Amino acid sequence: MRRNASITLLSVGHACVDVYQGAVASLVPFFVAERAYGYAAVSGIVLAASLLSSVAQPVFGLLTDRWAMPWLLPVSTLLGGLGIALSGLSGSYGLTLLFVAVSGVGVAAYHPESARAARLAGRGSHTAMSWFSLGGNLGFALAPLLVAAVVGTGGLRLTPLLVLPALAGTVLCLPVLRALEQRRADGTGTAVAAADDDRASFVKLSLAVVFRSVVFVGLSTFISLYAKERVGGGTAAGTAALFVLYLGGAVGSVLGGALANRWGRVTAARRSYLVSVAAVAGVVFVPGPALYLFAALTSAALYVPFSLQVTLGQDYLPSRVGTAGGITLGLAVGIGGLVSPLIGHVADATSLRTALAPLVLMPVLSWLLFRTLPEPGSLPAGPSTVGRRRLAHGLRRSDPMR
Repeated sequence: MRRNASITLLSVGHACVDVYQGAVASLVPFFVAERAYGYAAVSGIVLAASLLSSVAQPVFGLLTDRWAMPWLLPVSTLLGGLGIALSGLSGSYGLTLLFVAVSGVGVAAYHPESARAARLAGRGSHTAMSWFSLGGNLGFALAPLLVAAVVGTGGLRLTPLLVLPALAGTVLCLPVLRALEQRRADGTGTAVAAADDDRASFVKLSLAVVFRSVVFVGLSTFISLYAKERVGGGTAAGTAALFVLYLGGAVGSVLGGALANRWGRVTAARRSYLVSVAAVAGVVFVPGPALYLFAALTSAALYVPFSLQVTLGQDYLPSRVGTAGGITLGLAVGIGGLVSPLIGHVADATSLRTALAPLVLMPVLSWLLFRTLPEPGSLPAGPSTVGRRRLAHGLRRSDPMR
């Protein structure tokens, strides 16, 4: 299978998984409408998915650094879809949290191994990784439309229909796994990492991802409710705002690879964070329909660094690419999601606008951290004790980043 075909299938499969991350926030207005949940209650549901996913992803990353676990891709895809499918069937808040958490575990198990597979299939290209990330963004963007079409039509009782993307994603990942296994058997397309771990830079990168996540998770949780307040138009206005937020992320993912080729990954990410400061301020403070424009600009600016941060993390920890993926795609993102309940409590006590205002400062902190990060390709090359360690087999080997 050609590289482009593998990346395309992985990207579409990524969309089929990340639609369930987007579905959690997309279900929020329906939980409010049908079950009268408050801001704090719905933020708790988002937290149930993001927290468990964030804690579990580094664990799965550690496991996949030790053993190849390609079977995680189909199994985790099904688990992610099953949890969301069951989330609307019980009026119990506890069961809703449980089912959403099950989906979060599925999402957590998927990302470290899929990031490794994308790195292998793309032969270390961060442009290929940006296309893989694009699939996830498209999944996010399609989530509010899918939820609106299904749940908006027949209510929460129709959530079992939301398992369909998981079934499709399971089928799509199988030929990629076969192709990677064939490459491993043939001894082609695999390499041993050749650089030392830069743990200090990886910690700074992870903190930058945390601050980015605070912004994106906070906005994705509450922007549909905020749009209803600021623009009017009921649930449709909220669904449109969430769709625009996610769709802008898809544009940013594609731009990320192109801008990194021109400026380098660190510079491209740093400049995009500066743009996002003004964009988030526009979402929070500019009145009227301009909210949609600033929402799109915010997500585009926040997603330019997204895939770049994944490959940077893999470059800073070349001997632990599964762990790096688990932290940059999972733990750091989920820790940012811990702020959502705080935003919900402040919104209940004051107003949603007041609660969202501090989000403007988060991209500033990410920008400051990126000012201290080196570009891995600019580091002096040399022999490495860690880099010479042989990884157990093909799916655990990674190509050097170019």
